[in-house]
Amino acid sequence: MLLTASPARAEPPKDVFNSPMWETLSERYFGQDKVVFDDRVKVGVPPIVENQAQVPVTADARMLDGVKKLIVFADLNPIQLALELEPIQAKAFVAFRMKIEQATPVRAAALTEDGVWHVGGMFLDAAGGGCTAPPKANGGVSWYDTLGETQGRLWQEKDGSVRARFRISHPMDTGLGQDNTPAYYIEKVEAKGTAGVTLARLSMYEPVSQNPTITLVVDLGRDGKGVDIDSRDNNGKIYRASLLAPWRQSQSDQREGALNAP
Repeated sequence: MLLTASPARAEPPKDVFNSPMWETLSERYFGQDKVVFDDRVKVGVPPIVENQAQVPVTADARMLDGVKKLIVFADLNPIQLALELEPIQAKAFVAFRMKIEQATPVRAAALTEDGVWHVGGMFLDAAGGGCTAPPKANGGVSWYDTLGETQGRLWQEKDGSVRARFRISHPMDTGLGQDNTPAYYIEKVEAKGTAGVTLARLSMYEPVSQNPTITLVVDLGRDGKGVDIDSRDNNGKIYRASLLAPWRQSQSDQREGALNAP
């Protein structure tokens, strides 16, 4: 009998945060791939957290060439992986808000075309509890009445790219609350340009905050009418909305940032 030996996994680099989860998460997300810490992958988090259920996070790997995927995870969350971005015709950049259960390293990892993961991170000092707390009330309005409603706007950047910021009404339940509410969250978002061409794909998970607010930077040609946002939650419900290109916006659009609700 012949035994085929599997290649030994390269040891991940020593963690600057001394996280007890680093080796486990490295194996889970990076597998056999090479991993390096890289200052060109930048993570932005607030110095003081006022609301553990709505923590702003920015992941920026635009200084790297050939980024195929960008993921964001928090080592000490009960559900670590928050978001994955495929920047097909977009920059390797995403901003969003996430729930934090306790003080933790928050990391972004960018996979480049050569098969190397480039990792950056920041330590977030937070009291926690954001993952297990129930969603806040929706201003007295039923979730059924507002579910999937989307607002947003596009801005043109100096380099010709377009910044898209949009907010989708959704409870984003983690399933970890004491009331036994099952997990219910938006799991897929796709930004499309002219003729339905995919600009970026997002996979989102339970740690993304209630009513997710996302910022992307996409490459939209001057002939583009705008960006279509298609999203789907884990119950299979589909939501669609459209954002007008900056050069097609009226003064009212620019002032209010309105877009067509699904």
